[in-house]
Amino acid sequence: MIFSQGLSKFAKYGMPLFIAEAGVNHNGDLETAKALIKAAATAKVDAVKFQTWVPGEITGRFTGKVRYLEETTNGEESRYELSARLALPYEHHFPLKQQATKLGIEFLSTPDGFQSLDFLVDQVQIPLIKVGSTEVTHLQFLSAVGRKKLPVVLSTGLSTLGEVEKALRTLQSSGADDITLLHCTSEYPAPDIELNLRAIETLHQAFGTPVGLSDHSRGPEAAIAAVALGASVIEKHFTLSKQSAGPDHQASMDAHELSDLVVSLSRLTNMLGDGVKMPTVSEIANKEGIRRSVVAAQKIPAGTRLTKDLLTSKRPGGHIEPEHLEICVGFILNRDLDEDEPLSWDDLR
Repeated sequence: MIFSQGLSKFAKYGMPLFIAEAGVNHNGDLETAKALIKAAATAKVDAVKFQTWVPGEITGRFTGKVRYLEETTNGEESRYELSARLALPYEHHFPLKQQATKLGIEFLSTPDGFQSLDFLVDQVQIPLIKVGSTEVTHLQFLSAVGRKKLPVVLSTGLSTLGEVEKALRTLQSSGADDITLLHCTSEYPAPDIELNLRAIETLHQAFGTPVGLSDHSRGPEAAIAAVALGASVIEKHFTLSKQSAGPDHQASMDAHELSDLVVSLSRLTNMLGDGVKMPTVSEIANKEGIRRSVVAAQKIPAGTRLTKDLLTSKRPGGHIEPEHLEICVGFILNRDLDEDEPLSWDDLR
């Protein structure tokens, strides 16, 4: 069961909201960003998301590279320079949003600073605010997000439960009343052993909010398991090519894998059902060929008083249930029965 409704108005009926995370996989190129939106729409996701900052807004000059950045980027380029190069220019947001709207999906971007927050909400007019794990302890920024009074999706990578609680309360006290938490492991790619998907249930039990997954793992398995655990939002990085130069491409799905995952999640949502244990329409149609009924163990002439050894239970179903076999004992048979022929209550007196 998907945890609460939350952002369901942005998603397909009954499905978790699927956000295709383009992130910085545009490599600073507008045409690549447009191609990413087209690929996301082809995969039938609900929304495509980028990241928005101006150089220096999130990454300072004294910031070093974490391990995965050391392995995937130019060693001579500093973290500050990398961040500045991959910043999505403000003017690019408008044609990108226009294209997403034309293709029938939502355009989203994560604001990575106060200026970018104002720009995205007031000018681009994003329908919800995705807050990255970077900001969980940045309470001043969370207060600014809450004052925008839009739905909020908060990633919780690198966080303790106490830090998440403080972030959540800050958002709520500032005016946010529609908040979805995303469990997240802040590594790229995230090791299987560190995914801790059961924390999805923990977050929901602790705070009662809708909970989803920001998935940095390889492959589709974590997203599929998360939905089975109740995730109401799935965010997954994707790229046009895993061989492209850049920090996130190798940890991202390609367009074909993204499309396959959306199909798998749609199937899974149908499979999960409503939890009520009842025979389905197709099961009922198969009942006669699968279940057993009380039948004659041998030829029995009319007028015979039935004994237990004259009866047994075999297919087909749909007649007297096997549990009632002993009730039939002692009744007189109204008509001749062939071996294996089912009894009905009308056959007895």
